[in-house]
Amino acid sequence: MSPKTMFINGEWVAAASGQTRTIINPFNQETVAEVPEGDETDTQSAIEAARKAFDEGTWPHTPAAERGKFVLKIAELIERDKQELAELETLDTGKTLTESLEDMSDIAEVFRYYGGLADKDGGEVIESPIPASNSKVVREPVGVCGQITPWNYPLLQAAWKIAPALAAGNTIIVKPSEITPLTTIKVTELMEEAGIPAGVVNLILGAGPKTGQLLAESHAVDLISFTGGVETGRKIMTAAAGNFKKIALELGGKNPNVVFGDADFDTAVDQALNAVFFHAGQVCSAGARLIVQDTIHDAFVQALVERTKKIKLGNGFDESTQSGPLISKEHREKVENYVEIGLEEGANLLIGGKRPEADELQDGFFFEPTIFADCDTSMRIVQEETFGPLLTIERFNTEEEAVHLANDSKYGLAGAVWTTDIRKAERVSGKLRMGTVWINDFHPYFAQAPWGGYKSSGIGRELGKQGLEEYTEVKHVFENTAPEPINWF
Repeated sequence: MSPKTMFINGEWVAAASGQTRTIINPFNQETVAEVPEGDETDTQSAIEAARKAFDEGTWPHTPAAERGKFVLKIAELIERDKQELAELETLDTGKTLTESLEDMSDIAEVFRYYGGLADKDGGEVIESPIPASNSKVVREPVGVCGQITPWNYPLLQAAWKIAPALAAGNTIIVKPSEITPLTTIKVTELMEEAGIPAGVVNLILGAGPKTGQLLAESHAVDLISFTGGVETGRKIMTAAAGNFKKIALELGGKNPNVVFGDADFDTAVDQALNAVFFHAGQVCSAGARLIVQDTIHDAFVQALVERTKKIKLGNGFDESTQSGPLISKEHREKVENYVEIGLEEGANLLIGGKRPEADELQDGFFFEPTIFADCDTSMRIVQEETFGPLLTIERFNTEEEAVHLANDSKYGLAGAVWTTDIRKAERVSGKLRMGTVWINDFHPYFAQAPWGGYKSSGIGRELGKQGLEEYTEVKHVFENTAPEPINWF
C-alpha cells in the first residue's frame, strides 16, 4: 500500500487523533494495510475545505467541457491502473479477481459516461407568457456533497457518486466503508494526479458514527448520498433534516426472481444461481427470493441443488474460485443467525447452512451456498435482507399470485421475470413495484440507465442522466427586456 492516507484540502494527512485501523483480507485474515481512523475533527476539516473550495474556488465555475475532460482523465488513469485497483479490491473484499477486473472496467465506463455528459445540458429556454421577457431554466451544482459508500462494491459505488458530482461542478467529501477503503484511497491518488484543485475532492476514513454522522448533520453540507442498510439510512435521513439538505439513499433490497413454467429451464436455473450466489450474495440486487411456478417447481429446485453442490469456494486470486468469503466475522455470524431463524420458521434447508469443512478455508469468513425451500412471505428470511449466500424458494400457481408475492415486500430495488411469453413478461414487469425489472436476465446494469429503488429501497437515482441531475439544483432565470414602472403604489 502507498503510505498516503486521508486526503483533505489537497494534502495527504493522518488522523488528527493519530489512531489507525488494520485492514484485513477476509480470505485469511492477514493484514493488508494500516490506515487512519478519522473522527469528527478530521470530518470537520474536510467539510471546511470542501465548503471553501465551492464558495471561493474555481471548480463550480469551470466550464462544463473542462470538468468533463477532467472526469475523462480519471477514466483513463483507472484503465491504466485497473490491475492494481482490481488486486486491491480483491484483497479488501475477498471477491474473485475476475469480478474485480470487471468492476474496474465498469468503473472506468462510469467516469467516461459522465465525462461525456458534463457539457450536454446547457439549460432550457421557456416561451415566456409575459411580453418583452426571456425565460430559461438552468442546472447548477448543489454545493458540498457528502458521499458514504459500502463495503461490498467499494470503488464501484464510489464511482457512481464521484463521477456525476464532479461533472456537475460540486465539491465532495468521500467516506468509504472503514473496512474496505483501499481502492478509494488509490482512486483519490489518481484524481490528485489528474490535477483536481485543492478542496474539491476530500477523502476521510473512519467509522460511520464519527464521520458519516457529521456529514449528514452538518449545515455546511448541501447533499448527502448514502449506500447501505435501511437503519443507517433512516438515521442519515433524520440527521439531514437539520438544513433540509438533498438526500440520495440506496438502501438495498430483497429481490424477487420470478420463473414461469414456460421459461427456458436451463438458462433460468443457471441465472438463478448467479442471481443469488455472485459475490457470496453480498449484492444489494441479489436475487435472494426465487419464486417458481408449480408446474416446474420440483424439477427446478432439484437442478438448483445439484448445481449448488459444485460451487467452488476459495481464494479470490485463484482462477478456479467461483465464490469468495463473506466480508467479516460479524457478517458471517449475521448470516448464520438467519439460517437459525429460517429453521425455526419451518423452512426446509436443502443444502448448505454452515461453514465449509475444507482445511484451506478455515482462516477465512466462508459460508456454504444455502438454499431454503417451502418458504412464504410471512418468514423473516424472505422479508429481511440477509446479504449472504442464502436463497429462499417460494412457489406460485397463477400470474396474479406471482405478482402479489413479488410485491409483498417493504423493498423495491430490483426483480426479474423469466418466461418465453413476451406479452406476459410485459404485463408482469409493468405491475412490479421496483426500480429495475429484468426480463429473461438478472443483474445487468450500465452507466446509461438509472439505478435506484421504490419503497424502503431508497430515494433518488444513480447512473444515467438522472444520476447527474441528482447533483444539481434547478434555477429559473427571468429577464424583463423592457423594464418600466408599474405605478402600483
